[in-house]
Amino acid sequence: MTKIDTQEKLRDIYGEPNGLAAAKCLSALDPHCMHFISLAPFAVISSADADGNADVSPRGDGPGFIKVLDDKTLVMPDRPGNNRVDSLSNIVDNPKVGMLFFVPGVNETLRINGIAEISTDPDLLGLFTDTPKSPITAIKITVEEAFLHCAKALMRSKLWDPETRIERKTLPTLGKMIKDQTASDIPEGTQEEADKYFAQSIAERG
Repeated sequence: MTKIDTQEKLRDIYGEPNGLAAAKCLSALDPHCMHFISLAPFAVISSADADGNADVSPRGDGPGFIKVLDDKTLVMPDRPGNNRVDSLSNIVDNPKVGMLFFVPGVNETLRINGIAEISTDPDLLGLFTDTPKSPITAIKITVEEAFLHCAKALMRSKLWDPETRIERKTLPTLGKMIKDQTASDIPEGTQEEADKYFAQSIAERG
């Protein structure tokens, strides 16, 4: 059989992690992790509902938009969106989350796993006075694992290489794609109109 469906079969193929791969996993944030987060303008958060149905969501703002309170605690703003609240809904039922932090130009990434809770605590929302608009809620994450991930994935993808960037017109506009997917009568619009709309939404709503 070619399906790998047990831990034993998996380890038969891959073996055990080497000493450094296991040792680098920290139970709290060290100064290097904190510095990395302070430089990161972009992160993704993964979550799953009570039945294990998974989701992953991109989050971005200025560098350091996710605040480090101490070596075990992060606070991430949740800003206005389309009210699907996929991640938040999952956290209510299953607080376990994973995060991946990116710093432009840096091929290494930072991985964090932990326990999340959603809060309207004014003290937590008050951490984001460095932005024009206050978030609706704050996601407080208690860190259980933190470790730096090597550069190979981003090196292979050439993610930061300007020569790998495509022209935006290679893809249809978001409006065109959603219109095709939903058979709705929404206007397709131009890319310039879409960019202007989202920039205005950020300015008005955060």
